[in-house]
Amino acid sequence: MFDLDALASCLSASACLVNQATSGLIIGMLLFLVASGVTLIFGVLHVINFAHGSFYMVGAYLAYTTYVVTGNYFLAALVGGVGAGITGILFERLIISRVYGQNLLMQLLVCYAFILIVDDLVKIIWGAEYLAMGIPAEFRLPPLRFAGGFIPPFYLFLVGVAVAIGLGSVLLVTKTRFGKIVRAAALNAPMVSALGIRVNVYFALLFGFGCALAGVAGALAAPVRSLTPGMGLGILVESFIVTVIGGMGSIPGAFLAAIILGLTRSIGSVGFPLFVDGAMFMIMALVLIFRPTGLLGQGAVR
Repeated sequence: MFDLDALASCLSASACLVNQATSGLIIGMLLFLVASGVTLIFGVLHVINFAHGSFYMVGAYLAYTTYVVTGNYFLAALVGGVGAGITGILFERLIISRVYGQNLLMQLLVCYAFILIVDDLVKIIWGAEYLAMGIPAEFRLPPLRFAGGFIPPFYLFLVGVAVAIGLGSVLLVTKTRFGKIVRAAALNAPMVSALGIRVNVYFALLFGFGCALAGVAGALAAPVRSLTPGMGLGILVESFIVTVIGGMGSIPGAFLAAIILGLTRSIGSVGFPLFVDGAMFMIMALVLIFRPTGLLGQGAVR
């Protein structure tokens, strides 16, 4: 189960270290985008969106179809994010808004029903077979060489987009009028409504934005991962681990936790490939024991 010699050899070889660190960052950035939507929705609206992985899947499939039709990956990523965001707004208005303030079990049930419905719709529309987009034509360039390792240009694009979106999300919630209204409404919705502000519209937009983050993650993952119905479930579990480790409601915490887990998964695949999932849960358990609020968590978006 453990191959410490292989792990030591990889850590002492710059080429292997660069390759594994690059793979870890890619995994971490995808997890961060999905987890940032989870933590944003929880931190402001206090809703744990168990269906968040479905929006990741919707974004991936919409991006795949758009790319097949147009051949333009940038347009495909945009359609994936916007499509998931619109689906999220409809989900919030038609379903989630009816369980605000209710117990966790009710939220879990409605989200699980939504997951099953969306999975079946994906099978009907795209089929149950695995689909693969491949690296977009815009990024079919020779990989960059660094310290003996190779870094594909698409990986750099993915990391750059994830970091930019993370910074934008923090600024949106903490510095803009929209973010201030949403946070105020989450604390005292009747008072904000008394000022003539349509609170439900702001809640729906924030929920849709959180789902759009998952959709963008799906669109970014489509060129490097296979598409299959139910693909959102796996990343949902990992994104919740990221959210718990980073601290519920903390986007910077989600970023830090995503990098830790991404590197754990990537480097762990060399030294302990059969215990990678176990290592992730061990990290979560240790964080919960020594810091129950998470690494940077304080219970609200900062």
